Amino acid sequence: MKFDPSIVQAAYASPIGPMIVAATSRGVAGIWFEGQKHMPDNSAWPQQPCHPVLLQAIAQLDEYFKGTRSAFDLPLDLQGGTAFQQSVWQALLAIPRGGTTSYGQLGQRIGRPAAMRAVGAAVGRNPVSVVVPCHRVVGADGSLTGYAGGLDRKTALLQLEGAI
Repeated sequence: MKFDPSIVQAAYASPIGPMIVAATSRGVAGIWFEGQKHMPDNSAWPQQPCHPVLLQAIAQLDEYFKGTRSAFDLPLDLQGGTAFQQSVWQALLAIPRGGTTSYGQLGQRIGRPAAMRAVGAAVGRNPVSVVVPCHRVVGADGSLTGYAGGLDRKTALLQLEGAI
């Protein structure tokens, strides 16, 4: 992934582990659990905990984890992904809180029903955990499958949302 040079970051202590929240002038560009798969090298990104987009994202994450927010209302900057990845990430945004979908169903939604592996790879590289709800994607049989932040966190997020 390519990230805009204007990207800044802040730390966020979520109830299920420390997170990094990143933003550009266009919106939230990343939310990762520390150490998760596919997390970019953020060592050169300046810390700006008072950045307005970061403050807004952290406030909404707090509300989400407290159970008082069911949907996020944040500007997103997903331009670092390929056109295909962006289409998958946009499709993830349509999965409602408390709902789940399979990789195959997600592929059908974007008009690529045979691209389950590519869809899975795009889901795994989603840069905006929780807000772009990749945790809501499950196996065709409903089983909990991989999650870049770890299956324990995926389980916790789905339980918080009432999906399991």
